[in-house]
Amino acid sequence: MTLKENILKSVRFENPDSIPMTFHINDACWNHYPQEWLKEMMVSHPYLFPDYQYNPSPVKPEYHAVARKDEPFTDDWGCLWETVEDGITGTVVKHPLSDWNSFNNYRAPDPGRCNGIGPINWTEIENDINMKKKAGQLISGGLVHGHTFLRLCDVRGYQNVIYDMMDETPAFLKLLDMMEGFNTGIIKKYLSLGAQFISYPEDLGMEIGPMISPDLFRQFIKPVYQRMMKPALEAGAIIHMHSDGDIRSLADDLIDGGVEALNLQDLVNGVDWIRDNFAGKVCIDLDIDRVKITPFGTPGQIDDLIRDEVEKLGSKQGGLMMIYGLYPGVPKKNVKALMDAMERYAGYYR
Repeated sequence: MTLKENILKSVRFENPDSIPMTFHINDACWNHYPQEWLKEMMVSHPYLFPDYQYNPSPVKPEYHAVARKDEPFTDDWGCLWETVEDGITGTVVKHPLSDWNSFNNYRAPDPGRCNGIGPINWTEIENDINMKKKAGQLISGGLVHGHTFLRLCDVRGYQNVIYDMMDETPAFLKLLDMMEGFNTGIIKKYLSLGAQFISYPEDLGMEIGPMISPDLFRQFIKPVYQRMMKPALEAGAIIHMHSDGDIRSLADDLIDGGVEALNLQDLVNGVDWIRDNFAGKVCIDLDIDRVKITPFGTPGQIDDLIRDEVEKLGSKQGGLMMIYGLYPGVPKKNVKALMDAMERYAGYYR
């Protein structure tokens, strides 16, 4: 079974060969860990890194413009980003519409030329998609992280956005419409090129509860999400929704409208709660803990965590994928333990 087939069967509960496991190494890690050790870990875990080929040359990551230390960057919406460490996405320090004085001259960027935080070359993307089609690979596309609610916060500032919603400010509604139109343009372009898997990533949760009340979410954001998902739904593409943080009070609304795969964090939402509410109903793309057990626990605790999550959320029919994002600070022994466990339990239901 190919990787594409395994993912599709997992999402659609069609008896995959194994649990799809993704291990993402943040660019900053190549400056934090010994590079040869990282490469050794990748070589020795072929299930997690099936396409990796060892290269003795030093890795020199090309940091995204919003993740370059000492290089402030203004994105396509006019938001000024800064970061303190290469490879770590920064934060917006200047909001272009912190007041509405300049809104009359404010325009949405062109989805034919940019993705919201930088240039986009659709010709290169089309060529890449055509190569993947010939190779029988899964064709994916989607929006940049933080495409709607977080982008409103970047442009206006979080507090202003909440006030705007409460006041139903007319200019705010026009700005939200601008963002929906821009995002829909990106989605339709990917679909026109044959994308089979469309991602809608946006963090909405905090450590306890969401950043937006369920009522405000349902009034302003959910309808936009559903309209943006409609073209993908009509095209038969898999709709993948991502949100970090505690999203328990929003989760049903997030998947309402056609979401087939929901990427959410394990411990902040609770593995038992995730099982009770979504196991067998929607494919759970589980985001493995990055703040408690993996950085501060023991290798044994890490193994127990992955096994527990697989036992509670997985089945022979599918419906479970897992992903981990490695960032600087996790002990090397824990990194190895996590990679080992992800590979060990990927075949738990074979």
